[in-house]
Amino acid sequence: MSIYVGNLSYEVTQEDLTQAFTEYGTVKRVQLPTDRETGRLRGFAFVEMGAEAEETAAIEALDGAEWMGRDLKVNKAKPREERGSSGGGGWGNKGGASKRY
Repeated sequence: MSIYVGNLSYEVTQEDLTQAFTEYGTVKRVQLPTDRETGRLRGFAFVEMGAEAEETAAIEALDGAEWMGRDLKVNKAKPREERGSSGGGGWGNKGGASKRY
């Protein structure tokens, strides 16, 4: 069970999120993804709570609420999509040469 929390302030901490969500139940874990290049927060988080009823209460209370100067987007997290191993590069036209037919 996990909740997606979007449109977060870049100043938010795990402690801030834990405190906000504890109001609705037991917070098991908070993840704040960071950018690989810069190390900067990406503006969203995932919060795992103890029970589905707690998640529902948090989503209903916090979705659209203003927090730290931002209007939150809070909903059930969707399962992570599998990405192909191609990396998006493929065998494309890397050298800039045009195709001849």
